[in-house]
Amino acid sequence: MEAKVLEVLEELKDVDQLVMDADLVKDQRRYAEVMRQYQQGLETKGVYRNYQELKQQIADVRLALQSEKDKEMLGLYEEELPGLEEQFDKVAEQLKLMLVPVDPLDTRNIIVEIRAGTGGDEAALFAGDLYRMYLRYAEKRGWGAELLSVNEQEQGGYKEIVFSIKGKEVYGTLRYESGTHRVQRIPVTESQGRIHTSAATVAVLPEAEEMDVDIQEKDLRIDTYRAAGAGGQHVNTTDSAVRITHIPSGLVVQCQDERSQIKNRAKAMKMLSSRLLAYLTEQAEAKRAAERKSQVGTGDRSGRIRTYNFPQNRVTDHRISLTLYKLELVLQGEMDELIQPLRIANAEI
Repeated sequence: MEAKVLEVLEELKDVDQLVMDADLVKDQRRYAEVMRQYQQGLETKGVYRNYQELKQQIADVRLALQSEKDKEMLGLYEEELPGLEEQFDKVAEQLKLMLVPVDPLDTRNIIVEIRAGTGGDEAALFAGDLYRMYLRYAEKRGWGAELLSVNEQEQGGYKEIVFSIKGKEVYGTLRYESGTHRVQRIPVTESQGRIHTSAATVAVLPEAEEMDVDIQEKDLRIDTYRAAGAGGQHVNTTDSAVRITHIPSGLVVQCQDERSQIKNRAKAMKMLSSRLLAYLTEQAEAKRAAERKSQVGTGDRSGRIRTYNFPQNRVTDHRISLTLYKLELVLQGEMDELIQPLRIANAEI
């Protein structure tokens, strides 16, 4: 890991020179990227300095324990060592996260799509659990969320729910949530107390920017229809709902949650742009995967990534063989113990 840090610090020298270039500000996009690299390099440098200092302090204390004759001093050193080691472990973990390679998309906001899978009503209820889990996590991180589209189940939960999350490094943090999430629990309708297994799929899409994708009007088929929802909710007397088909890719999006057709169309176009960006990104990642096989994977929704076992209060991420016995806390948005190891594992540090 230290060799990797030294590489980053060496690269920082080149970034230092770029920051001094007066012509850099002429290209605002390039300027923003260089300044991000510069700031990240400075932060890494500071954490590495702390890492080295703690490492040296631990070495000094261990040496003192071997040579010190005074019992009182020995006692002080023995008390000091565990605290230093705990600090060192935390700083080392922080440093590992800082060394995770940055994808240009990592700074993007995201669109999250959750769909009920196998399991009927129970799968729809689980989709609702996942939605609330991500909302709570976003709130803890100081991010904002906006509902884009929802297809509610009459018995509760969602057949499909689409929402956006905006904030700092959102895609870089949540990109590995894409995949099949499985739940094991006793449904409220189960009279025999048997555990059922259900599933929901999650797709995390980086939000597209105007220059990312070129969507031609001639490539779109736009249909309008009357909105309707479970239990009479969202019923409209006008054709305000919008369905957009991108003919070249076959991608289809729809939105009916706003009373205004114009607003529904704007939301649908936002969803389409992000899906198309994800489609193009997946193609590029497939090419890279032939050269470098990631331990975490690319987020294929056909792959089971995590199991939430309610009877045992257990959540297991199958990609990195990580199990936590704190399911209740995870569902309340305490997700960092799942997310950070995934990011480190993917970086292969």
